[in-house]
Amino acid sequence: MKNNLLKKYAKTFYWASFFLSSKIYNKSLIIYNYCRTLDDIADLNPEFFYQLHNAEQYDGTNSKEILKKYRSYWRTKNDFEPINKEMYKLFEQEKISRKIVEDLFDGLESDCQEKVKINSKKNLLIYCYRVAGTVGLMMSKILEVHDKNSLKGAIDLGIAMQLTNIARDVMEDKKMGRQYINHDFESIIKTIKMADVFYESSFQSIKSIPLRCRFSIIVARRIYREIGNNIMKKKNIENYNNAGKIFVSNYEKVIQTILSFYDLIKLTFTKIEDHRLKQEHNIIMEEINLNERI
Repeated sequence: MKNNLLKKYAKTFYWASFFLSSKIYNKSLIIYNYCRTLDDIADLNPEFFYQLHNAEQYDGTNSKEILKKYRSYWRTKNDFEPINKEMYKLFEQEKISRKIVEDLFDGLESDCQEKVKINSKKNLLIYCYRVAGTVGLMMSKILEVHDKNSLKGAIDLGIAMQLTNIARDVMEDKKMGRQYINHDFESIIKTIKMADVFYESSFQSIKSIPLRCRFSIIVARRIYREIGNNIMKKKNIENYNNAGKIFVSNYEKVIQTILSFYDLIKLTFTKIEDHRLKQEHNIIMEEINLNERI
């Protein structure tokens, strides 16, 4: 089931996963399966969620209540469902801070309010860290990254990708009562440009990833960033609204994969320096101690 879910629901990451070692690929599937499950609980997406073992028991239960149950499973190491057991085992093997998953729950539970509205850059950054920067940290741990600056860069890549999602999904989020940014093209472009800052900050951190898996992350980073470029090509809110879900075609993925070889060469001559986005991380640190997670 995991392979099909990754292929169906995460086409960019599935594409990039071809360049992972089988060992890392299998570990990344555990993380994807768990995070995807929690995300679909928050969105109450029955197409995926009710494929889970005994998921019919939650029929009629709201997403906030289900997430609380899953959080309880996580805290008590309840292996009622296979995805829980696999995640516990992975975190113990890789010695990953369990606080990272607690942060993920915080972010997803905030999405379960009747109305969600983010009114500040601080709250936007904290939200993006919780629902995606956490995933970047988890992935960096299984990729055997230990350098602190590089781990901060992994958070940046997760935040960049979530900002891209937010810029892409304004209409879809609005239907769900969620407003992370204003529904106007200026705000969308501003969000894409903010994402670009985080994409740039994340680049040097990829050098800490073992060579066997490095190219996969470069490809995922480049293709996901291209979503933002495709959004900008819409030029105005009318075209954006009429475009539907904006994505990167297979042809564009091939082009971006080829261009990723340039990034791989460039990375060879890139020196890992102090983390660039200290101010942005300090904003997040006002509420979350990232050092405890790293």
